[in-house]
Amino acid sequence: MRVGVLGLQGDFREHLTVLRSLGVDARDVRTQEQLEAVEGLIIPGGESTTIAYLLEKTGMLKVLRERGAQGFPLYGTCAGMILLARELSDPYPENRIALMDIAVKRNAYGRQLDSFEADLQIKNIGSFRAVFIRAPKIVRVGSGVEILAEHDGVPVLVRQKNLLASSFHPELTGDPRVHRYFLEMVAQG
Repeated sequence: MRVGVLGLQGDFREHLTVLRSLGVDARDVRTQEQLEAVEGLIIPGGESTTIAYLLEKTGMLKVLRERGAQGFPLYGTCAGMILLARELSDPYPENRIALMDIAVKRNAYGRQLDSFEADLQIKNIGSFRAVFIRAPKIVRVGSGVEILAEHDGVPVLVRQKNLLASSFHPELTGDPRVHRYFLEMVAQG
């Protein structure tokens, strides 16, 4: 199985490390050609406006929209969630993948200093210690979106068919179970 991590900006290296520890052929994806060579893609946390700009500049934004709509597995963490969201409560970035039927508020949990960890109960995974850094908050979930975990009554891990998104950073925890869950999605194709 070949799984990519978008390597244009953000904490892509940490995701690659987790995937490789699970024995996956994990690849840093920065071009359309590299994107074509993987069976699923993780869009990491980072700066959503920068990642969106670079996706558009490389031509990958359109490809990801098309492939994601056709069932290509995508997992967005933090900024990646913002890029997957169909709706934002603030006006930018406009050039998003926009496939998941959720509305998201950027940096809703506060600034860098307000970062925190929390214990979650994740459906089909169990107890999980999650790391939230300048995290986006899901403010609306469409009827086709499954809530897999909540924090204080707010969804923080959601799935819509081939799309997975989290407000938190599982790559920073040392616990690979959320990544393993995504790999199962990729394997199911």
